[in-house]
Amino acid sequence: MMRRIKMIIPVPVPAAALAGFAAQYPETRADLSIEFCCAARGGGALDSHYEGVMADAYCLDAGLRAEAEGFDAVCVNSMSDSGVAGLRSRLSIPVLGTAAPTYHLASQLGRSFSILSMWDNWRWLYDKVLGETGLRHRLASIRTIGVAPDTAELLAGKEDMVFPLLLDAARQAIEVDGADVLVLGSTTMHQSHDFLRSRLDIPVLNPGLIAFKTCETLLDLGLSHSKRAYPSPRGLNDTVFRFDPSPGIVGAGKAV
Repeated sequence: MMRRIKMIIPVPVPAAALAGFAAQYPETRADLSIEFCCAARGGGALDSHYEGVMADAYCLDAGLRAEAEGFDAVCVNSMSDSGVAGLRSRLSIPVLGTAAPTYHLASQLGRSFSILSMWDNWRWLYDKVLGETGLRHRLASIRTIGVAPDTAELLAGKEDMVFPLLLDAARQAIEVDGADVLVLGSTTMHQSHDFLRSRLDIPVLNPGLIAFKTCETLLDLGLSHSKRAYPSPRGLNDTVFRFDPSPGIVGAGKAV
């Protein structure tokens, strides 16, 4: 029986970027398919709590649509884990983020891990999920290279500039901060994974692929999140994000 996973990018991106995300996933199983989508609206690079709230809302909307379309699991493809708690409350099918599975795996592979990040504006989302998972004490450091991300092109065309900066940050994390494991700080950085892994002697984790493999494992084991931890709402208002305001009328609208 074919099982389907919906991968949600929490910000709007062009179709070419979705294809770039999808390219990293191996087609190894005939009984499992992955389909990518992105938030219908929202910010651009999750550079703030402000954009994070929008991402939560539109990931919730995209996840609700996925269940209605018959998908067997939902995965938010971002280190923000946007909307995961809300989707777990609303859905019974497995719902995963990307950061939590990656931090848990990093903690299994070493005593401490460091996050390699593009810029300081993402620190808030690392703090958010590290706090939620209780794994802050396993963090050796967050090393950033000071380069604003590009959610449309990802790292394509910037390899000669970005990859050496990431390698230098990785070596600092190992030699100065004492990291046993390295975590790429965004799923938009997946193109750097092979470059770093081939030049370093400790594990380098690609979060998008880890989230997918974790989702695959949950489906294979017939497991999902606990509804005791994420209780279902008493009432539903699933169309709240799909309203366009009518001109001149505050609070009214039509479903789209």
